Amino acid sequence: MPAITVSTPIGPMTVVSDAGCITAIDWRQTHANDSTPELEEARRQLTAYFEGSLTEFDLPLRIDASAFQRDVCDQIAAIPHGETRTYGQIAKALGAPAQAVGSGCGGNPIPVIIPCHRVLGATGLGGFSAKGGVETKVWLLRHEGAAGLLI
Repeated sequence: MPAITVSTPIGPMTVVSDAGCITAIDWRQTHANDSTPELEEARRQLTAYFEGSLTEFDLPLRIDASAFQRDVCDQIAAIPHGETRTYGQIAKALGAPAQAVGSGCGGNPIPVIIPCHRVLGATGLGGFSAKGGVETKVWLLRHEGAAGLLI
């Protein structure tokens, strides 16, 4: 599948596409440099996001996962830039246990674009499965101006 590696302040991110849709972001540097319209647009939007000039992604996405995983990703994608939700809030919206939502966040195949870093535990940050773990989550929240929530 075509892929492109984007250099970011939190490390290289490899964006993967299939049939015109972004399907994954991998935190490993692969030096991928395929050129498709959706990958070039993903590079442009990720660069703008990390420069601070983009607050909402507009890319064709496809989640190749269970219906529940897609529902979790839809809930996460609806969280506005600079805001957060708890696992419990998403669980209530989906009528599912918070632990299942946590697993769904951890299984998000397109982090940052589908902003799972905006999902917090009821009494703390919760986890983050990306490279750098919770420190990366904190960086992203600060970048979005949600750092006040961390104090």
